[in-house]
Amino acid sequence: MNENKQPQVGEHAPSSLSSRPKRRRSLSANIGFLLAAGCLLIGFVAGTRSHELYAAIAPVFGVKVSADTLDMRIVQQAYQELKANYDGTLDEQALIDGAARGMTAAAGDQYTVFMDSTESEEFAKQLSGEVSGIGCEIGIRSKQPTVLRVLNDSPAEQAGVKAGDIIVKVNSELVADADSASVAEKIRGDAGTSVKVVVLRGLESKEFTITRAKLSDASVRWSVQDGIGRMIISRFDSDTGELARKAAQEFTQAGVRGVVLDMRDNGGGYLDAGRDVASLWLKDKLIVTEKSGNIVTDQVQSRGDATLAGMKTVVLVNGGSASASEIVAGALQDYHAATIVGEKTFGKGTVQKLISLPGDRQLKVTIARWYTPNGKNITKEGVIPDQTVQLTTDDINAGKDPQLDAARARL
Repeated sequence: MNENKQPQVGEHAPSSLSSRPKRRRSLSANIGFLLAAGCLLIGFVAGTRSHELYAAIAPVFGVKVSADTLDMRIVQQAYQELKANYDGTLDEQALIDGAARGMTAAAGDQYTVFMDSTESEEFAKQLSGEVSGIGCEIGIRSKQPTVLRVLNDSPAEQAGVKAGDIIVKVNSELVADADSASVAEKIRGDAGTSVKVVVLRGLESKEFTITRAKLSDASVRWSVQDGIGRMIISRFDSDTGELARKAAQEFTQAGVRGVVLDMRDNGGGYLDAGRDVASLWLKDKLIVTEKSGNIVTDQVQSRGDATLAGMKTVVLVNGGSASASEIVAGALQDYHAATIVGEKTFGKGTVQKLISLPGDRQLKVTIARWYTPNGKNITKEGVIPDQTVQLTTDDINAGKDPQLDAARARL
């Protein structure tokens, strides 16, 4: 009855057909194993060599990264010996910060520094203009730390400190030969605490005990007198560009015949703020070129409306004018957009970058040198005034300002 029945595939060759699914499953398992092993290998390499991988890829996106490492065996051995033998308590975080600070200082560049969390916070406050102190600007005059300006209603003004006072001591520590930054750092402190300051006024020594307070001082101040606008920029912070533009607009509305841009004792700040100030006079111009070695890394152009383009302008500078102040003065001088009056500037022709580190620490590192539009780097040489005019301590004490007088005379 079944002789004519056609054989079914499954019945006719059960052995050969049943073996194929097993081989497929075995092949799939092998591929899966290889893929898993590959992923583990990639993960291991990425985990252990991630910095090297990042260093290889980052330059494609214009990010500078180094995969180099230091032989830290000496540091580790020094720590182990210190830990084993030191008769006292060790602050491990202080040791780590000290190692980072020492390594950074060993680069031999005064502008490349390590900052712990407290120093980083203080640095940010200085740039914002919000600090705790007594309320006076300090600069070097005749190689001595001198009070340049006393803020209105500040603790310094209330105590009787005056512009022209030479600072001799801070809390019994002699500072007569110190630079202005270190003297200012010694005077600053938490609001509500006191500081003793000894000054020399003429031939008379005066001592003040001053209670520090929280202070806020705008980076730009301006006024109009006798048809001349005066813009004083004390630093270049995040508000400087906007404030300077507001001042320029008021100058044009007042119909001034000339402008004095006063950047004396301005130690610098943000490059972008310097570019914004220079842009008030320069339209579609190169402000500054940055180079790392011989390679151009950036060319900063002016932006926005040049509100003061063509306006007769005098720029006041001195030995305390540095960094962004010199970038602005150098650009305006190169384009003959202003006359530079005063004393040779500080001579800081380098650019720094802030790099965040764990625990709110920061590294401020020199990344390039900058050049004026005419291609000059002013390191150590500074910006040379078109007209040199000195301002002495006697002038300050007498309430005179021959530099400002010379600027006004040119306008």
